[in-house]
Amino acid sequence: METRLISIGHGNILAANRIVAIISPDSAPVKRIVQESRERGTLIDATYGRRTRAVVITDSGHVVLSAVQPETLANRYAARDAGEDPSE
Repeated sequence: METRLISIGHGNILAANRIVAIISPDSAPVKRIVQESRERGTLIDATYGRRTRAVVITDSGHVVLSAVQPETLANRYAARDAGEDPSE
């Protein structure tokens, strides 16, 4: 099985096959997930100090914060499935 990668912004990359969900950070339940992950030490902040626009949940239980819109990440993920080059 080939590991495909997806860019989550600012030079950061995730293994696409490990992504469970890409969600918006605006709701209270998502904010609670982020806070609990921070307390457990499983939060990865890949925003480089910018505003968090997407929260990525992985199958390992890690929570990744991204400064890229969830729709953009979903499009990159879909392009990965279609075998296209999302950077074009």
